[in-house]
Amino acid sequence: MDISLILKVAGVGILVSVACQLLTKAGRDEQSMLVTLAGIVVVLLLLIEQIASLFELICTVFGF
Repeated sequence: MDISLILKVAGVGILVSVACQLLTKAGRDEQSMLVTLAGIVVVLLLLIEQIASLFELICTVFGF
C-alpha cells in the first residue's frame, strides 16, 4: 500500500466536505447529497484494486 493512495482519499474527502458545506449554506441540500454520493463512488473506485487484492489474499490464506 502506498502513501499516495491515502493522500488521494484524504484529498477527495476534504474537497467533498468543503463542497457540501458550501452547498448546504446556499440552501442546495439535494446537490450536497449528490456531491457526497459522488465522493463515495470516487473513493471506492480508487480503492477497488486494493479491495480485490485483499479478497485474493483472504482466499489464499484460507484455501478457498
